[in-house]
Amino acid sequence: MKNTIEVCFTPHAFPLLPHEDRLVVVIDVLRATSCMCTALHHGIDKILPVASIAEARDFQSKGFLVAAERSAQKVDGFDLGNSPFEYMKPELKGKVVVFTTTNGTQAIRVARNAYKIAIGSFLNLSLLSDWLSKQNRDIILLCAGWKDFFNLEDTLCAGAIATKLDATDKFETIHDSTLAAKYLYEKAEGDLYKFMENSSHFNRLSKLNLYEDMKYCLTPDTAPVVPVMEGNYLVHNGHK
Repeated sequence: MKNTIEVCFTPHAFPLLPHEDRLVVVIDVLRATSCMCTALHHGIDKILPVASIAEARDFQSKGFLVAAERSAQKVDGFDLGNSPFEYMKPELKGKVVVFTTTNGTQAIRVARNAYKIAIGSFLNLSLLSDWLSKQNRDIILLCAGWKDFFNLEDTLCAGAIATKLDATDKFETIHDSTLAAKYLYEKAEGDLYKFMENSSHFNRLSKLNLYEDMKYCLTPDTAPVVPVMEGNYLVHNGHK
């Protein structure tokens, strides 16, 4: 019997889906899950995702290194923001980072009762898809969206993952949400960056001159790790 793939377009809709026995992949392409993949790929030891600024401040007061973003900008007073390039610094290797963002960490919090949570992005597309194909679980691809609304980039990434999983012949597509995501990805695959140019978050980040961030986040397989939740922390799958 084949497993299923269901795309959930926003965290707001997630509680409507049965998920306690499913593997949930949280996707926030621009830019939280791209940062998480980059951080673990470049040697950061663990990431502690928290939903609120208040939680982040509490951890900061205890001496933790804290990254915080709201509305696409770094929150004043914190150590790091939400640009993947910040997480490539060699001095961060081996560190634990507390992380809170507008959308991505909220989606992780919503999915906390799932069988397992993994992190998805274009940066780990092939390795993640290969790993998912071996798990023998029904999968929910949870798009973080933008403040509980649909967004294009996370849906495109969900479509890319679903397309790769379908090619393994271990899954069947029975959900309209998955079909829609795959159709969108099929249209965009040739030039993701150009396809994104009219999207709301592309325009939001363009006003902040974050073009290099977007180009990097839309480049497949540049941070080949599989971040998974172990307890309260995100670690590289196979982390010891």
